[in-house]
Amino acid sequence: MTITSRRPIAPPGRVPPGRRLILERVRGCSVTIPVLSYLLLLVAALALDATVRPRARRLRRSGRGSAVLLVVMTIVFGLGLAVTGTAPAAALLAAALLAALAIASNAKRAVLGEPLLFSDLALIGAMVRHPGFYLTALSPAQRALGVLGALALPAALAWLFVPRVAPHLAGAAIAAVALALLGGLLRRPSLAALARVPDAEADLARHGLVATLLLYWRRWRAQPDPPPLPPERKAGPDPGPAPGPAPGPELVIVVQCESFADPVVLAGAAPLPGLSRARAAAWRWGELHVSGFGAYTMRTEYGVLFGRDEAALGFRRYDPFLTANGEASYALSARLRGRGYRTLFVHPHDLRFYGRDRLMPAVGFERLVGEEAFAAAAPGTGRYVEDRTLGAALGALADAATAPTFVYAVTMENHGPWGKERIAGSPGGLDAYLRHLRGSDAMLGELIDHLERAGRRALLVFFGDHRPSIPGAIAPGPERHTPYVILRLGDRPGEAGEAGRRVDLTPAELHHAILAAVAAP
Repeated sequence: MTITSRRPIAPPGRVPPGRRLILERVRGCSVTIPVLSYLLLLVAALALDATVRPRARRLRRSGRGSAVLLVVMTIVFGLGLAVTGTAPAAALLAAALLAALAIASNAKRAVLGEPLLFSDLALIGAMVRHPGFYLTALSPAQRALGVLGALALPAALAWLFVPRVAPHLAGAAIAAVALALLGGLLRRPSLAALARVPDAEADLARHGLVATLLLYWRRWRAQPDPPPLPPERKAGPDPGPAPGPAPGPELVIVVQCESFADPVVLAGAAPLPGLSRARAAAWRWGELHVSGFGAYTMRTEYGVLFGRDEAALGFRRYDPFLTANGEASYALSARLRGRGYRTLFVHPHDLRFYGRDRLMPAVGFERLVGEEAFAAAAPGTGRYVEDRTLGAALGALADAATAPTFVYAVTMENHGPWGKERIAGSPGGLDAYLRHLRGSDAMLGELIDHLERAGRRALLVFFGDHRPSIPGAIAPGPERHTPYVILRLGDRPGEAGEAGRRVDLTPAELHHAILAAVAAP
């Protein structure tokens, strides 16, 4: 390092001696420190990316993936320099950001079975509103380090800030040039040919985290909406109201049960009486082959509501709610509304989660019932509205229906985390989960009883959206299926058709099974 001047940057009485010395050295140094900081950042970036699981077979990513990583880190370095005016701080800021992404990706993969995805960035708002949903994926040490970093970083950047214009302008120029370089790099045929088919695990192992995030985001943005379906028409030759009873069931009630799984399969626990009874009386039942584990409710919810499988979704599969507005004609709510059904969406939680408050009206739901319609759970019984409370509300909605009605309900009782404070007298973890699971099972039995007593023709569909992730008890694995049942209640003799058949389905196939059950005589 070469010092060309020792003239104070600010009056000695206003700047602490330690900081004044740093600022003097930064101002007077040659290009050595900025260049050295930048080179160390590139080495650190390659090392940090190599720690992200799944790791590359030969301990290094592809050359093209590494090139994308280094150019992206140059952009972040330039932005950091434009903000702080000092290269060491810019390099430290960029490395800290990449380290945070690496830690988050590895923690997510350990808990949910998949790495960080570009679509996860859409959940930042939900993370702020509901941090308990996400922070449990981090160890106490990682959470403490994150809090410490969040507090220390702004203070450090303010302390190291250089009040000279030249380095800030140089940082902005570096970022602009690197951004242009990245655009040209991504347009090259050698990079345009990468990651054409969604396979996040394989692509991350081959090309690295940053390159995979960026490539998948570009593929997602380029994917068009599917062509809309033709409008639904009511049954009968006349599109107007048909006289007499509805051609299908008067009530169609679909219950998407949070983290509901068969305890016999999941943990070798006792069978659930309500589920056993429902399977025995079901028109169709079996395993629902969901793709997510421990989270991503919206993937299963989308499949059942919209009926489009993940092969058709392409890169939209990771968070299909982000683009579902453009696929409204495929939704059960839109299709059944076209057949003359009133449509309601019920969820005893914040409807802003996954943007349901905007999406559900856009895809044909006439009425939304959110958490404001339910009393909070009693202390010591759990964090969320109990499923039996939701089941009673669904029964009341069914009783009040004076026209063919479709209700789609999403439960909350079984949502994690599963700390020992969850239920009074429970150690938490698997014990707390199984206690809540029995509440969900009781809801299923009580809802069947209610609809049978009403004597109306009803279609009741009940399924689990994914298995729970409970660290130390239930970890992600290849088996991810949950149970589903379809019951036809109130059918007259001979109307039910072939009943009691087991058919294993995907969520998209369940959508079509529901439509078939509604249309069946």
